Amino acid sequence: MKKELLEEKEKLVEKLGVIIENRDQLPPVASRIISYVVLNGKCGTTFDDLVTNLCASKSTISTHLNHLVDLKQLEYFTKQGDRKKYYIVSACHILTHMEKMVVNWSSEKALHKEMKSYKKKANELIVEDTEKFSLEFHNNYITFLDEVTKSVLKLKEKIEQIQYNK
Repeated sequence: MKKELLEEKEKLVEKLGVIIENRDQLPPVASRIISYVVLNGKCGTTFDDLVTNLCASKSTISTHLNHLVDLKQLEYFTKQGDRKKYYIVSACHILTHMEKMVVNWSSEKALHKEMKSYKKKANELIVEDTEKFSLEFHNNYITFLDEVTKSVLKLKEKIEQIQYNK
């Protein structure tokens, strides 16, 4: 059972790593570090864990870890009597990522509203109903963007409350 769980974790580190790599434009090893830290949870991940489990050199892991801490994507804590650093995903990074999503969706929503307005005006000049633009997609997509933005802002607020109460 434990072996199967570790294999599943390895696959998820890779899958999530690819997404993070593309989304955040990070090098593959840095993306895998974040993925591994995410899947390790709040107990944290040590430098040695990363070297062993990501099969990368100490210098490579060190370089990327330091960079991710500088970018405030990761942070670390120490345990009393233990000289190791335990890395976790920075709450600041999560909130910043959510804010970027909301900004992108707002821009996209504005663009769809402009396109919808253009198509409405164009439809007034088009005589044949079969040649008129359908506005249904834009209406549905704008509604979707409103709903997803509302949900992410609600989650962001919950995370901020948790951080504030620490």
